[in-house]
Amino acid sequence: MRRGASFIVVAVGVVLLLGSYIVYTQRVVVELRREAERSGRMYAQVFEALADPASDPSNALFELSRQIADSKVPVLLTDADGNLSGAVNTPFDKLAAAGVRADPRAAGNERLRRYIATLDRQNSPIVESGVGTVHIGDTPLVLGLRFIPLVQAGTLALLLLAGLYAVRTRGRADREKVWAGMARESAHQLGTPLSSLSGWLELLSEREEDPLAAQAVLHMRGDLDRLERVAHRFERIGRPPRRDPVDVRQLVDTVGGYFRARVPTLAHAVEIAASGGDEPIVVQGDPVLLEWALEVLMKNSVDALAGRGGRIYITSARVPEGVRIRVADDGPGIPREIRARVFEAGFSTKDRGWGVGLSLARRIVEENHGGQLLLVPSPRGATFDVILH
Repeated sequence: MRRGASFIVVAVGVVLLLGSYIVYTQRVVVELRREAERSGRMYAQVFEALADPASDPSNALFELSRQIADSKVPVLLTDADGNLSGAVNTPFDKLAAAGVRADPRAAGNERLRRYIATLDRQNSPIVESGVGTVHIGDTPLVLGLRFIPLVQAGTLALLLLAGLYAVRTRGRADREKVWAGMARESAHQLGTPLSSLSGWLELLSEREEDPLAAQAVLHMRGDLDRLERVAHRFERIGRPPRRDPVDVRQLVDTVGGYFRARVPTLAHAVEIAASGGDEPIVVQGDPVLLEWALEVLMKNSVDALAGRGGRIYITSARVPEGVRIRVADDGPGIPREIRARVFEAGFSTKDRGWGVGLSLARRIVEENHGGQLLLVPSPRGATFDVILH
C-alpha cells in the first residue's frame, strides 16, 4: 500500500470511529430519556391509584406491567421452592406468553430455569418477602454500554498502531529516498573524474615502448572499468527494476573470477571455487544489481577468512523453488545470537563496517527481484542462499 493511501485509510478509520461514537452516545441519550419517561408514567399511575380510593387498582397494575414489558428488562420470578411463577422480556417470550406450565419437567420451564443462571450472572437476585426471588437481567442499553466501548477502544488501538506503522514506513521511505538521491548524485559526480581518467589512460597507452607503463595501463584500465560499474550501480538505486535475461551460470563465473584474482594466494591463502553448472540457467532480472548482491556476499566471506585462509564456494543450480545461487565459506561462521540481525541496516560486527552490505543485498534480491536471501544453517562457516523465482 502506498504511503498516501495508508494515511487516508487511517484518517477514514478515525472519522468513522468518531462518527460511530457520536451516533452511539446520541442513542444512549435517547434510551435514557425513554427510561425516564417510563419511570415518570409508572409514578403517575401509582400516584393516581393511591390518591383516588374509588379507582380500580387493577388498571394501574395492568399499566405498570405494560411499562415493565416496554423497559425490555428480563425478569423471572421464582417462589420459595424455586418454582417459576412469572417471566417477562425473556428470549422465550412466546413460551412465557402461554403462561408458565405447572409441570416442572416441561420444556418451557427447563429453558427458563437455565436462563435464571444467565440473569444471576448479570445481576444478583433480589428476595422479596411474600413474592419470592426476582432474577433481573440487563437491558440492551446496559449490554451495549458494556461491550461497545470495548469495541471502540480496540478499534482505536488498531488505528493508532496503523498510524504508527504508517509514520514509521513513511520515515523509512523518506530515508531511502534521500539515500537513493545521494547514490545517484554520487554516480553523477563520479562521471567527470572517470571521463578524465579515461583520457589520461589513452595518453599513457601511447607509450608502448615502456613495458612498465603498459602494465600499469592494463591494471588502471581494469580499475577504471570497475569504478564505472560501481558508478553505474549507484545510478540504479531507487529506479524501477529491470527485467532482462540474466545467465546465472555466467554471472557466477564472472563474480568468482573477479574475486579469485584479488584474494591472498600466499600467506593465509583463500581459494575460490565457482561452479555455474553444466546447463544454461536464465532468469529475468537486473544483471548489474544481481552482480552487486553476489559481490556483497563474496566480500563478507573474504572478510571472514582474512588472516586465517580458507575456501569459498559460489555455485548455482535449479531447485524446486526456482534458481539458487549459494555463497558458502568454511570460516568461523556467524554466532547464533546475532544470526537474526545480520540483515538489519546499520548492524555490523566489523569495527569499520557500516552495516549496509547485507541489507542492500537483501533489498536487491527481495524487493527488486521478488526472490529470497537466506542465511541457511551449515555445519561450518556461513552459507547464504539467493533464491530467484
